[in-house]
Amino acid sequence: MPAPFPLPAEDRRRSPYTGWTRAHWETTADALLRAAFPYASPRHALIVLPGARPSCSGTRSDGLEGFARTFLLAALRIAGSDGHDPHGCLPRYAEGLTAGPQNPTGEGELGDKRPDSWPSVPAIRQARVEAASIALGLRLTRPWLWDTLDERARTRLADWLLPALTPSPVDNNWWLFGLTVAGFLQDADIEPLRAQEAIDRALTRIEDWYLGDGWYSDGDNRAFDHYNAWALHFYPVLHAHLASDAGLLATYGERLCAHLADHTRLFDATGAPLPFGRSLTYRFAATAAPWLGALTGHTPLAPGATRRLASGTLRHFLDRGAIDGNGLLSLGWYGPYAPLLQSYSGPASPYWAAKGFLGLLLPPDHPAWTDTEEPLPAETQDTAEPLGPTGLLLHSTASDGLVRLHNHGSNSPLAAHDPYYSRFAYSTRTGPTADDAPADNHFALLLDGRPTTRGPAAPHGSGPDWAVSAQTPHRADGTALPGIRVLSATAVHGRAEVRAHLVTGAPPGTPVRQTGWATTPDGPTAQLHPAHGYRGPAAQTPTGSTPFGPRTRTAVLEGCTTPDPQGTLFVALASLTADPDPAPVSELATTTITGTTLHITWQDGTSTHLPLNPPPTGGAGP
Repeated sequence: MPAPFPLPAEDRRRSPYTGWTRAHWETTADALLRAAFPYASPRHALIVLPGARPSCSGTRSDGLEGFARTFLLAALRIAGSDGHDPHGCLPRYAEGLTAGPQNPTGEGELGDKRPDSWPSVPAIRQARVEAASIALGLRLTRPWLWDTLDERARTRLADWLLPALTPSPVDNNWWLFGLTVAGFLQDADIEPLRAQEAIDRALTRIEDWYLGDGWYSDGDNRAFDHYNAWALHFYPVLHAHLASDAGLLATYGERLCAHLADHTRLFDATGAPLPFGRSLTYRFAATAAPWLGALTGHTPLAPGATRRLASGTLRHFLDRGAIDGNGLLSLGWYGPYAPLLQSYSGPASPYWAAKGFLGLLLPPDHPAWTDTEEPLPAETQDTAEPLGPTGLLLHSTASDGLVRLHNHGSNSPLAAHDPYYSRFAYSTRTGPTADDAPADNHFALLLDGRPTTRGPAAPHGSGPDWAVSAQTPHRADGTALPGIRVLSATAVHGRAEVRAHLVTGAPPGTPVRQTGWATTPDGPTAQLHPAHGYRGPAAQTPTGSTPFGPRTRTAVLEGCTTPDPQGTLFVALASLTADPDPAPVSELATTTITGTTLHITWQDGTSTHLPLNPPPTGGAGP
């Protein structure tokens, strides 16, 4: 499905993988901005995009979001062209920046007597998020915009921004919104001491969450997802770069580089990022961190590989309908897809994808724009590797460029049972299934015919090609099952996966269920085979839609616990591949059990020894 606007001719000499150049990025940015402008309020301070689903913050906040996020896109486009404004964006945004803060309001309806008024930061906390995009846009375009506003307009705008310097009302990456506002106010010499306090406070808070190897937890939890890339690294590193603070850049740039060593391997050969975590409707915002690495010199990627990754991701979404016939980004993954959204998602939320245009800050003659594209990590070699302290196991195959992630340590910050965190496995071409359908890649006890949900995953060890976690399963109503523990392990090799679950504390005869990958009719080939403890063979069940399309089917295995006081072990072989005519997964590995160790012999003769020592009672979390 081509983009709904004309694109420049491809350059397959310089960009043999994607055909795209800087001109494609500029054309796309311009088209997104032009499509949004008709939805502006009378003085351009709000951009109220169409959509039947407002966010939980209300329609006025959504209008501010439309202004702020498209302004960030315009700022990157204009700053990257040394102030050249080919489509007259600056006067529009200057008028909006003048009108919006004149009479800050609470939520209200858009049809009241103040159709251009922004909600105030104290009244609507989402305004703090959008203040960061506005401040960053002002910082990037200061010579051509802020410096041209009259004194009254600048004073009102500063007064609207200043409350964002107060402590964050949400104890996660939100601290960095205050840092971003403070960075601009420092540049503009507006309450610089107070701004520095906000910067120091934010950096001190996120330090509590830095766990090493380039990974932050997004708060006092174990939430590891794209927010590491498009927030927790993005804001401190970009602030240090814009402030020319060599000390900060050395610290946070080094962390960014370490993170990119993992993050860049989570992109499929098709360009798809991994649909794991929340806020996935931001789509190609996932490319912000690779661009930031190129901008600051803190990256493990060659310049041509950076462009191949970023252009591949942007093109991946444009080719699959992420921009609708009106030229607007939809709420979803490819097209609209409601199960992927959060309560804070509104019609303009997808425009945080503007962060993905950070590469436009690189000059046209930068090697990231001029060097020949190079292949992605997923295209060059098979990978099986734990990701630092996260409990996540990366798993990719070069023959089909498919990336998988096995989750033995990341938990949702929003809901105990969140399909985008609680599954045992994710891939760049499948699932997860929606809440009203059977869960893919899940292990459950069946109580009164209803499957349990996965409790918080506590990492319990990892090796070069395996990871283990423990959890207490929960009933469908959310209550924990005290005394029952599930120790879960995954080992991978090539496309093969061994999935093992040791259940302790469950009454003998308790039914259990293991599900595999949820695939669409035209998707990759998924297999699931019983190796120990299950009745076989696997059955196929309809599992509805996923972000990749309707009519998915998922393999299912079932079994029952035994009276063994040491617990009941269930082992299955699984596979997901886009290679044609794959051999049965049963041929890819054999397993034997000795005490508490699962011995795996892979098809090529190599072996893995998977320890299955259950944690002490109570060690699996609540």
